[in-house]
Amino acid sequence: MESKTIADRKLWALILGVSSGFGRETALELAKNGYNIYGVHLDTGENKAKTEQFRKVLETIGVQAVFFNTNAANDENRHEVINIIKENQESDPHHVLRVVLHSLAFGAIGPFFDQNPEKMLNKKQIEMTMDVMANSLIYWVQDLIKERLLAENSRIFAMTSVGSIRAMPNYGAISAAKAALEAYIRQIAVELAPLKITANAIMAGLTDTPAAAKIPGFSKMLQYAREHNPFQRNTVPLDVAKAISLLVDEKFYWITGDTIRVDGGESILNFIEID
Repeated sequence: MESKTIADRKLWALILGVSSGFGRETALELAKNGYNIYGVHLDTGENKAKTEQFRKVLETIGVQAVFFNTNAANDENRHEVINIIKENQESDPHHVLRVVLHSLAFGAIGPFFDQNPEKMLNKKQIEMTMDVMANSLIYWVQDLIKERLLAENSRIFAMTSVGSIRAMPNYGAISAAKAALEAYIRQIAVELAPLKITANAIMAGLTDTPAAAKIPGFSKMLQYAREHNPFQRNTVPLDVAKAISLLVDEKFYWITGDTIRVDGGESILNFIEID
């Protein structure tokens, strides 16, 4: 994990969940700032083709973009990606993995309890949600540390949501995963501080993303947030991408272990339950 001067470095970012939402916009914003992109996504059919088009867009900016269409929560798949990053770093002395963004949004939506037992989330669904949306962050960072792929002043980010602190219908499994994710970020920050690596969770305001759109009643929640946000609009993925593009700067080395709200002031409002 030897440090290099700025002029000597070829900076890379690893984006888990690169094909849409926060991951996509952050990859684009970092590419505009000279970052090469490793992107992990899981898409088929038309979405797979769109993601490949996006990869080419990144290359037109003038950076390298290496995408992996694979399940980021699978151990073997993770090891394959890590090994390729390791090979690239070993073959290029200027290679520096500077940013890691965990933006995996795949979890079970549904109630814990219902008059109809078949509608209740089962053990497999609950454990899958926790594994994908929280535990996988630890496994990725562990492997990156084992292989000495993170540099001094590397930045680790994880996307959380207001569900980590508030209950919403059908969101229980994801709420638990987001709460765990924030706890993991705090622990990563403490344990990796001696390596001068920081870790922060990013809590975006309510954002119209493909994953969020699956939440029952989300359109009403978006409308309420938009009407009451001090800026009179909803958060968009670009808002988050711009914030991360600032936080990756080495000047922000003293911010770590925090949950940073990027919501235009939405979180300071007294929200009421939407019927």
